Amino acid sequence: MSPSEPHHLHRRTVLRGAAATTAGALLMPVLKPTPAAAAEGGYVIRYDQPKQQTIRGLGFEIQSDSIGSGNNGLPEAISGVPYDLTPAERTRFYQQMLKGGRSDRGFRYCRLALGLYYRGLRDNNTRLKGRYDGQTALLADMISQAGIEGVAAEYWSPAPAWKSNNSYIGGTLKSFATADLEALGDAMVDDLDYLSSFGVPISAWGLQNEPEMGHVAYSCCKYSPAEYAKAFRTIAKKIALAYPDVEIHADSWDGWSGAFGTALRNDPEAMKYVKAWTYHRIGSDSNDSMHQDYHSGALGLPVYSNEFEYQVPTSNWKCINTAQSIMNWMTFQNSPTWYWLHALKPIGNSEASGYSLGYWRPPGYTEPGNFPDLAEGHWTWNPQNWNAVAGFLRYMPWDSARYVVDEETAYENHRIMAWKTPAGKPVFAVTNRTSSDFTYTIDCQTAASFQGYRFGPSTTNQHLGQKAGPDLTITVPKESIEFWVRTP
Repeated sequence: MSPSEPHHLHRRTVLRGAAATTAGALLMPVLKPTPAAAAEGGYVIRYDQPKQQTIRGLGFEIQSDSIGSGNNGLPEAISGVPYDLTPAERTRFYQQMLKGGRSDRGFRYCRLALGLYYRGLRDNNTRLKGRYDGQTALLADMISQAGIEGVAAEYWSPAPAWKSNNSYIGGTLKSFATADLEALGDAMVDDLDYLSSFGVPISAWGLQNEPEMGHVAYSCCKYSPAEYAKAFRTIAKKIALAYPDVEIHADSWDGWSGAFGTALRNDPEAMKYVKAWTYHRIGSDSNDSMHQDYHSGALGLPVYSNEFEYQVPTSNWKCINTAQSIMNWMTFQNSPTWYWLHALKPIGNSEASGYSLGYWRPPGYTEPGNFPDLAEGHWTWNPQNWNAVAGFLRYMPWDSARYVVDEETAYENHRIMAWKTPAGKPVFAVTNRTSSDFTYTIDCQTAASFQGYRFGPSTTNQHLGQKAGPDLTITVPKESIEFWVRTP
């Protein structure tokens, strides 16, 4: 599709604030009007300046239980990953996708949708467990084998006994009385204790995914901003006491800048427990995080996108757009992480193309459609989405340090980001979101050589040879992402 595609991509666009040029003490490229088309640009990688942030690593979500096609309902039939995969395919999934092809580790965080893809019940429907035998142990094994730090545990809905309609779908809490919220907080701590007892480590926690959503056909729980702030104040305190190292975030929709974030910022007691602000700009044009201000009102706390996917099928343009979303959240919002929605989706779900990094065929599924050669219990790639994130998993290891790049002009369709690995090795990424070549002229401030690797809608880790610094001229073909890594 054409570069005009972004205007039709996302479920909702929210534009706020001024252009994010100098948020706080950050050193950001100065944004100039972007020409309609350009063939080249000049850049200086400022390794001589202090690092801008530590990039912790990327996250993904796992569909470990079933959902109806088009997100319509919660089927009784059991289906999910890694459960549906054969033992050999599980191992391949862990090694090739979740580790990103690295020998050590790729994704750092696994977003776990409590009350949705983890929705078994215990203790009179007040607490969660796996819905089928072995679900929790399989998640623990996946995390261990893939080298993942832990889960970002977040509720799509509390257990039904706490809900006004006794259901995962729809409704709100039965009571916002302090004593009842205290009891719910105890139950939510117990949910984390249950996961931990099976060897599932907890890295992050969220009270509610998209708390303003109340009329969808999957798990949800609707709050008003005041209700959310009161529930958060009471429950997050218990989470923080039980799990002091867990990153408690809010609000998985509009971060600090929406009504829910405003309610929290006006509540000093609640703010004691907020450790990060999370946004959903689902399928948005990467220009959004380049030009909007998601940082200045964060009160010094990290901001990041913890869900990104497309509500319509993927495309070549979206491949590069996704890579630029990662880069722009980190470059312009100083984000320490970024989450893609789903690792794998079943081939029978209509949303799978826009949501997944790959597809699996559930056992017993008899309509292979576009996947006639994909055996039951096996998975395959969704390359237009996978190749957008694969290079970052491979060449941006956990705790890499980002550095400023001076941009002659900050082009929307040609993005650049530079970092050093924890071992001190310089790396930079460049993109071309257009249908014609673009040439980067880069002063990389070192005479060392750089090895290039190209990714794109149908290209995975193509070796490009070496170029010697400090002055590099790199022509990036249409719809491509390149990573240049100092050698040796």
